[in-house]
Amino acid sequence: MPHDHHHHHALPDTGDTRVLWAVIVNVALTLAQIVAGVISGSLAMIADAIHNLSDALSLIIAFFARRIARRPADADMTFGYGRAEVVAALVNYTTLIVIALYLVSEGIGRLFNPVEVEGWIVVIVAGIAFVVDAVTALLIMRLSRDSVNMRAAFLHNIADALGSIAVIVAGVLILLYDWRLIDPILTLVIAGYILWHSATGLRPVIRILMLASPDDPPLEEVLAALEGMPGVASIHHVHLWRMQEHEVSLDAHVVIDGSKAPAELRAALRQMLSDRFGIHHGMIEMETAEESCADAARIGH
Repeated sequence: MPHDHHHHHALPDTGDTRVLWAVIVNVALTLAQIVAGVISGSLAMIADAIHNLSDALSLIIAFFARRIARRPADADMTFGYGRAEVVAALVNYTTLIVIALYLVSEGIGRLFNPVEVEGWIVVIVAGIAFVVDAVTALLIMRLSRDSVNMRAAFLHNIADALGSIAVIVAGVLILLYDWRLIDPILTLVIAGYILWHSATGLRPVIRILMLASPDDPPLEEVLAALEGMPGVASIHHVHLWRMQEHEVSLDAHVVIDGSKAPAELRAALRQMLSDRFGIHHGMIEMETAEESCADAARIGH
């Protein structure tokens, strides 16, 4: 039986220049922080620098992923390249988790063997880092509304700004009270925040790659709407998933009751899915009661 394909294509993105500037300022900040961290002996500053470096790498990966994602479908990728950004997000989050675990190991080692830290260098460079992090966040804030990559990068830069504030506090406490343990303590706090944030961001990325049903629209609500349409006797073999971050797709077998012509019913179903749920890519197979799959599962195969 025929299938319906109604594709929704995003407009070309115009934010690449913002991403490039965000990369440049993050790389420059990372180099400055690493040098200052080595000179001052501050592990917290090096931890923050590594986090900034991961943000710069994340933005670089996101930049190329965004360009790849805009390629049209071809013989090699018949579904298109839209998931390139989702794959990039998976790489970025996985890398962040590895980095955070390394920082946890180093921080624990410093707890038992604290070293001298030059507080003034820490405070000055962390202050500069805070300004750069804020500028970077502003550069990509608008882009973060529409992309899982940019949203992760934006939240990372907010986290960096908070981490810079924490490093400033550590430098002040070292200057005032020579409290060296604050440096590894804050390193562990920063690492813990990276782990929490990465785990939170990783879940929706994995769900997209695993073809999980989206939270919105709810599957049961879509099923009820389909089964409630005049002319529909029953629905089975239903699949609902995200083609990419902002495109939901549906696959379903519809058993007709004969009260409407198949072409008319198919058009009505497609219109309802588009208007009510924003589902613009539908694959609907029409069946009569005689043609219906035996013992068919309502959801899946």
